[in-house]
Amino acid sequence: MLLSLYIENVAVIRRLSVDFTSGFTALTGETGAGKSVILESVKLLLGGKADRELIRYGEETASVSAVFGALGAPAERALSDAGIEPDEEGNVQIRRTLTGDGKSRAWINGQPASLSLLRDVSRYLVDIHGQNENLTLLDEKTYVSTLDRYASLSDRVDAYRAVYLKLEEARRRLAELDRGEAERLRTVEMLRYQIADIDAVDPKPGEDVALEEKEKKIKNREKIVSKTSFVYRALKGAERGSVLFLLDKSTQALEPLIGLIPEIETIHGELSDVRYRVEDAAERVYDLTDADDGDPTALIDKIEGRLDAFSKLKKKYGGTIDEVLRFREEAKKKLADLDASDDTVIELREKEKALLSEARRLALALHRERKAAAKELERKITGILLYLDMPKVVFRVDVVDRGENGLRADGCDDVLFVMSANAGDEPRPLSLVASGGELARTFLALKCVLSERALTPTMIFDEIDTGVSGRTARKIGYKLSELSKGTQVFAVTHSAQIASLSDTHLLIYKEEKNGKTETGLRPLDREGRIDELSRILGGLFVTEAQRNAARDMLEGKETDQTE
Repeated sequence: MLLSLYIENVAVIRRLSVDFTSGFTALTGETGAGKSVILESVKLLLGGKADRELIRYGEETASVSAVFGALGAPAERALSDAGIEPDEEGNVQIRRTLTGDGKSRAWINGQPASLSLLRDVSRYLVDIHGQNENLTLLDEKTYVSTLDRYASLSDRVDAYRAVYLKLEEARRRLAELDRGEAERLRTVEMLRYQIADIDAVDPKPGEDVALEEKEKKIKNREKIVSKTSFVYRALKGAERGSVLFLLDKSTQALEPLIGLIPEIETIHGELSDVRYRVEDAAERVYDLTDADDGDPTALIDKIEGRLDAFSKLKKKYGGTIDEVLRFREEAKKKLADLDASDDTVIELREKEKALLSEARRLALALHRERKAAAKELERKITGILLYLDMPKVVFRVDVVDRGENGLRADGCDDVLFVMSANAGDEPRPLSLVASGGELARTFLALKCVLSERALTPTMIFDEIDTGVSGRTARKIGYKLSELSKGTQVFAVTHSAQIASLSDTHLLIYKEEKNGKTETGLRPLDREGRIDELSRILGGLFVTEAQRNAARDMLEGKETDQTE
């Protein structure tokens, strides 16, 4: 329920603050007073388009905020999913600002909120119905969801959709596998060629790097032997004068001094450690000296031949032999998948058949429930339209099974709302038969019926009196009043017959302050209501007869409430 609204610097509104009550509230005012601005402000608050043109002339920013209470379970769930909790009184505040560069920001209970979150939460708070919203009655795509909402079928639709999505996935995979047998065979042949091409060379992991190192050593064999031989002799190979010989003599010379000079033992140990490290280095150098692997020319030719084969593989399959081998493994996996595709196709076709059977079963169950709900819905809507002075109306909800090949995400049904407003006319789609007034009444009838399953605690009707007047408008007012017993209802109206039936009457007016026009809003007492209703009923001048008519309307309202 909308508890309060604050608007600042939106179009002709400088500052407007108003508190609301439950029940039925009418908003009236002269043309151009600012009724549409208030509605646009509410739409902005609920996630509507942020248009910089909404900012009041001469100002840099605009803002709208509202407090909502008695939120209802759907709104509380949406807030909880976003990590937002109502305040201690169970209320939530939404605020949105707009700047001159066209950017906007939003907050829910002081926490920054994205536009998508704002829209997600607000759709459970306020439902606005104007001329544009009436046009949804002409969109046949909305009829299935409307019927499902009335029949409370969301759980059954979700269960069906889960199976349908699995069915679509199985069909998608089958389409990929069945894209063409010729293409599959070409792919198989290509993969087999690539694998055989690599296997003909039979590379080993890291072999290219190892061969390049070996080739480098062979080409530099003389230098390697010369240098390593010298180092080996200097370290160990010479009988006298080698490093090891001198180290051995040095450690032997120090041994008699151990115990005589404390530092000698440490030095002796360090020399011994050096001696073992030198000996290890000498042995490793010796191993490098023994490099006679045969004829170097023949070896180089053999290595270069293999490296050339590797190079050709790398150009085709990867920058290194390791990458070439990984390519081969992937090719093997793809080939195995394609070789097994026949079995996969058989398995998927069985799965598709089972899912199709289950989806069809669930869709038919939905169809039966929709057919039953359609009869009930058309009966209730027809009853309301008869009450709203459409005595010859025929309203029908047709539910047509598209058959097994007509399964979609919402089931197997086409739903169509058809109507004839005149005796003898064949019922046809609403877009072909409904005038503006008939469409508005049909929309109101639908909303009255759907209010039994209302997801939003607040409804705003803009120009619900389009194309009607007098007795019919009065009946629309009664229906809005009836609707307000379970839902907070606002009606922006030009009809005295409707406004006089409201629990609260708010006047939207314009006034000039400091040379600028401003829109204001104030609640009307009984005398104020008589004045406003008289203005609506009157022409250029308000007569006493019109004031008496306004009093009669209010007295009629009071009588109706006591009956």
